[in-house]
Amino acid sequence: MVEKRAARRYRVLKGATIAFGGHDVACTVRNLSSGGAAIELAAPAILPSSFTLVIERDQFIRRCRPVWSNERRIGVAFN
Repeated sequence: MVEKRAARRYRVLKGATIAFGGHDVACTVRNLSSGGAAIELAAPAILPSSFTLVIERDQFIRRCRPVWSNERRIGVAFN
């Protein structure tokens, strides 16, 4: 398979939070690059078109938007 991503993604397993409109949704970051990430939710959720991804232990905070999703996994691009 030919890799089409602009930046290489690295496999990670980091607890994170999706924050939007005063709400927080716990998630796990499964892979990460300079341009985006794949995150996994404990349960399906409806998310807005833009939100903040926070990995507290790494002091990582990025505005992002979903670019693909299935039941519990979401691919996001960083703004």
